[in-house]
Amino acid sequence: MPDPAGTSRYGCVAIVPAGGSGSRFGATIPKQYLSIAGAPVLGHTLRALAAVAAIEHLFVVVPATEDRADDIAANVRDTTVLRCAGAQRADTVSNALNAIAKMVRRDAWILVHDAARPCLAPADVARLLEVLRGHPVGGLLAAPVTDTLKRADEHGDVVETVSRDRLWRAQTPQMFRYESLAHALAASPDVTDEAQAIEALGMAPKLVPGSAGNIKITHADDAALAEFYLSHRAAV
Repeated sequence: MPDPAGTSRYGCVAIVPAGGSGSRFGATIPKQYLSIAGAPVLGHTLRALAAVAAIEHLFVVVPATEDRADDIAANVRDTTVLRCAGAQRADTVSNALNAIAKMVRRDAWILVHDAARPCLAPADVARLLEVLRGHPVGGLLAAPVTDTLKRADEHGDVVETVSRDRLWRAQTPQMFRYESLAHALAASPDVTDEAQAIEALGMAPKLVPGSAGNIKITHADDAALAEFYLSHRAAV
């Protein structure tokens, strides 16, 4: 690790919140530790990030009593496990930012990526870094909405068809400067992603097109699809 008091602080790191219990997934273990395509979900996720040379260090954030991430992280270059996960995602990321405060520059790029997105393509991350290199705010990977969208009432009946024009599905990584992100999350602790916190400060994150395969494992069907993507990629 760099000298906290020196000038060798990191300028680009990834934070991977991995504190979820996976209650919606319905398995006996959190989904990030589920084995698919020959490895834990978290292992696939970390290796995808580590394949991007510009990311200097990875920080996996888990609860204080969690030890399953240790062996996984040990097999990925430049990866540290932080035991400071909070009750919500924003708490976890804020706690991680506090924990690494002396290891990164104030203007360091922070990439926050879901532990349960194992199909991330390193080329997408490289493009995100390139597009945002000189951007004043930062941004995120995203995919244009292609399905027809319906708005329902409280009974589940269709109220209207919503135009999908200029609608995007947010993905991760989401990439912002350390100081801006820390301030944004402190001001908006109830957000569901980092971009929402940045938006609440009146800033406009950049949407960078990502691959449709960068899915988040939430339900059992998602795990089967992720395994298909990963197995296909390994066979190519």
